[in-house]
Amino acid sequence: MPANSTFTEIVTSTLRNHPSEIADNVSDHNALYRRLKQRKKVTLQGGYEIVRPLDWNENPNYQRFSMYDTLAIGAGDVLSAAKFDWVNAAIHVAAAGEEMRKNNGPEEIFNLVKARINNAKRTAANNMSIDLYSSGALTNQMGGLALIIQNDGGGTVGGILSTTYTFWKNQFYEIPSANAWSKSNIKGYMNTLWLRLCRGGDKPDLIVSSHDFFSAYWESLQDLQRYTSADSATSGFQELKYVTADVVFDDNVNFATTAEKMYFLNTDFLELVFHNDAQWTVGDEKYSVNQDAVVVPLISMHQLVCSNRALQGVLIDAA
Repeated sequence: MPANSTFTEIVTSTLRNHPSEIADNVSDHNALYRRLKQRKKVTLQGGYEIVRPLDWNENPNYQRFSMYDTLAIGAGDVLSAAKFDWVNAAIHVAAAGEEMRKNNGPEEIFNLVKARINNAKRTAANNMSIDLYSSGALTNQMGGLALIIQNDGGGTVGGILSTTYTFWKNQFYEIPSANAWSKSNIKGYMNTLWLRLCRGGDKPDLIVSSHDFFSAYWESLQDLQRYTSADSATSGFQELKYVTADVVFDDNVNFATTAEKMYFLNTDFLELVFHNDAQWTVGDEKYSVNQDAVVVPLISMHQLVCSNRALQGVLIDAA
């Protein structure tokens, strides 16, 4: 038996009574996650894999005709699907028997539980933020923006090789010369990529930038007027406006301050999917067979998916 069952009772009851605490904490630390959550693009589903249908080609039977012309009725290859594999992540809220015995009063136990839960929430937020910008290169890591939106538009995403199926390439624009960007020309480069991403009513709604590009864009506005979003300001994000999109900066090991990169995102076609049974779900407590310690697991099964890469883009500096 655990050295102090009160510890695990409080942990499990707290997390099960507030299952959104970790997800909320993650969204507070990551502008992309927050936008997906706002637009109801953080969803739940089950199943062996995540499948998203793609309307990738026009119907070949469209024709102009008159009188008794023969009409085209042939079958057309217009639909496909992208398939994404689940990935898993876990955090364990743990305490050694000695810790629980030393903190055996009600107040001490509550303080210990609070510290452990806060640590779990912070750990989830930091690592999910890293994964959302990752290429999925680490073992069992989610494929983030660096996988879905590549510097040359290529790659295999959702099981589709974009060099074979060019409709699946993301847009990209490389600034012509190394370190040629500045506050005086950054908007021109952004304009070039923006126009490639507009298709009728479809256009980017979020631009996530490294600090260097964000600073250049910010400085380009300060001579005229600074545009900010009151909604984002209340949540702690520094945000500017570009045409109809919000511009934010982010920083972690996969998206460094000096990355010289801007992701132009149409979040209509991005989705963070969690499994029905594993959205930072609290598992049963476990008491180690060879340690004087007890752990309470929190399990997540998830993936970032995209249903239209051609409407996602990245602005990069020349190597």
